[in-house]
Amino acid sequence: MFHRVSRQLLASLIAILSFIAFTGTASAAVEANSADQSQLESIKGIGPSLSGKIVAERKQGAFRDWSDLEKRVSGVGEKNAASFSRNGLTVAGKVKDGGQATADSSRAATGPSKKAAADPSPALAKK
Repeated sequence: MFHRVSRQLLASLIAILSFIAFTGTASAAVEANSADQSQLESIKGIGPSLSGKIVAERKQGAFRDWSDLEKRVSGVGEKNAASFSRNGLTVAGKVKDGGQATADSSRAATGPSKKAAADPSPALAKK
């Protein structure tokens, strides 16, 4: 009987932990063109100051795209815009290109490695 109870307890514990993990990582998108300040502040990295700037600038007109948001809102640049997008912010219903960057794509964007620059291939050295 103890074995059956412990199996049921373990199964219940796994179900609860799975639910917590799922609900902790799943979040609804927050649209920059319609969210209020508290909704914007639910995005990691956006505090009261930045959310206020977004709301104030939005009164001048909706943001057309991520580039428009970056140009119009002081404090929003390429890197933190990508972070905001990864954390659930959308602009005009879209995530930012590069918002889901991987280590390989970020390396490609920075150019060749130091080793590749210092050690050209033998084919290039013969020229």
